[in-house]
Amino acid sequence: MATIKLVILPHATLKDGTNKIRIAVNHQGVTRYIPTHYKVDSPSQFRDGQVLNRPDAHTMNIKLRNLLNDYEERLYNISSLHLYSCTQLKELLRNGSKPDTPLTFQAVSSEYISELRQDKRDNYATLLERNCRYFTAFCKGDILLASITPYIIQNYVRYLKKNYRMNDTTIDMFISRTRTILNRAKKQNLVHYEIEPTSIHKIQAAPERELDITVQELIKIRDSSPDSKRLIVARDLILLSYYLGGVNLIDLLSYDFRNTRFEYIRTKSRNTKKGDKRISLTIPPEAEAIIERWMNHNTGKLDFGYKFSYSNFSRYVNRSLKSLAKSLHIKSKISYYSARKSFVQHGFELGIPLEILEYCIGQSMKKNRPIFNYLRIMRDHADKAIRTILDNLIS
Repeated sequence: MATIKLVILPHATLKDGTNKIRIAVNHQGVTRYIPTHYKVDSPSQFRDGQVLNRPDAHTMNIKLRNLLNDYEERLYNISSLHLYSCTQLKELLRNGSKPDTPLTFQAVSSEYISELRQDKRDNYATLLERNCRYFTAFCKGDILLASITPYIIQNYVRYLKKNYRMNDTTIDMFISRTRTILNRAKKQNLVHYEIEPTSIHKIQAAPERELDITVQELIKIRDSSPDSKRLIVARDLILLSYYLGGVNLIDLLSYDFRNTRFEYIRTKSRNTKKGDKRISLTIPPEAEAIIERWMNHNTGKLDFGYKFSYSNFSRYVNRSLKSLAKSLHIKSKISYYSARKSFVQHGFELGIPLEILEYCIGQSMKKNRPIFNYLRIMRDHADKAIRTILDNLIS
């Protein structure tokens, strides 16, 4: 059990001959000291936590008692004391950290997962939740952020390989999710690492997903006349995403199309990017016909008559797109994401500047092009770019 008390250290005499009064923090057989602003002229003026033989002794004792009461309250409010070393406990007391400050891996993970679910990013939240479960099981319980070292990460890799027979690519994904939590903790100033824990594991760059389709293949999809509803829905959704600058499915399904313009903030980056994150586009005529076909006029949202959850509907759309592509003898790999990839690829091939394409899809402008950080890409630029890309389908 942790204890605190007022002490002086006779051997730690200041240059002027006085001794500073300190708060001794004893925990797990170790003692650390928090200095106060109060001093005595010699060790004889302090005994058993009390100031003696001074004219102001009574006043000093009242102030010191109040200070110690404050620290005792902080100590009382810190839960799970066994998780902290004496040094960490001293820092918690000195900094006045709130008892609910998430200083453990599980606490930071849970907080972030909750935010993701509020933003309806359930798929990513589930991945982080799974990693948190595996990492906590590996550590045999929750672990302090400050206790995570390269050695622990190295053994976590071995644990995943041995217990779950994961290949290198899958392990990279789990270490990447672990790094996401550690980076979030660092940004919140909850922990500082002299050596990054995940630096010992080199994560291989993910292979580029070749999901873009050619202009000719997109035209073939546009001109198709499927005979089943699921293929019609798949056709209309991939076209609508392409026509609206590669918008993600979650943003498309949540948008109120009673608005005259297409303006939104990407769900994926809503709570991660700074500055103006709003994308503003004019809805092209090609998109209007599809929107009118599926829009619920009471809510303004697209309504396909299904009761699927978002995750199930996303899988349903991708399976339907594969069936549609097969029926049209399209050999390229295809998914809903192909609209976004193809929009950028086709625009790049037409000579549209990358910074305008990035604005259209809501992507961060790259830091290696600093001059573009000062450009404000307006809706007119995006509208002209989209028009150029769609006119290319006609020509």
